[in-house]
Amino acid sequence: MRLILLGPPGAGKGTQAQRLVERHGIVQLSTGDMLREAVRNQTPVGLRAKAVMDAGQLVSDEIVIGIISDRIDAADCQNGFILDGFPRTVAQAEALDRILAEKGLKLDAVIELRVDQTRLLDRIMGRAADARSRGEPVRKDDDPEVFKTRLEAYNRDTAVVSPFYAQTGRLVTLDGMAPVDEVTKAIAGVLETV
Repeated sequence: MRLILLGPPGAGKGTQAQRLVERHGIVQLSTGDMLREAVRNQTPVGLRAKAVMDAGQLVSDEIVIGIISDRIDAADCQNGFILDGFPRTVAQAEALDRILAEKGLKLDAVIELRVDQTRLLDRIMGRAADARSRGEPVRKDDDPEVFKTRLEAYNRDTAVVSPFYAQTGRLVTLDGMAPVDEVTKAIAGVLETV
């Protein structure tokens, strides 16, 4: 099972991805984690990425796509994976389609968690308050100003990926504002049809 979860920060992608990992025994692939691992393992793509990052620049689509391509070949991805943080642009989505086709693979589902962005800040502040009440550290991205910046970046750069998948008939949109267990059930319903 190969999936993409789309939606703005705070939509619940991480929570749902973790549930899918546990239920289906697939791997959650975070581009940030993969990038750091490739650099740490000094893979050819990792070395290129390190040089770019050391120069204080953003890693190019070419490098990110190379890391994704290498990572989905790993043994733990044979049962499937959930892409987290990728694709962020239409160019990355098109490249992913090419990579998967070259490998004889396809996406089983592209699921967007649609949310009311005006209510997301309340959700994030609630998540931070819950963490504090449990004595846990608050995630850096749960700071209201950091969150607003991330949301602006999503709307500016990444929101275009959903229409790309909608045009190809592969996008399924679910209510990300529903209670967590209802969202999990809705995703399970989508996956029963693939």
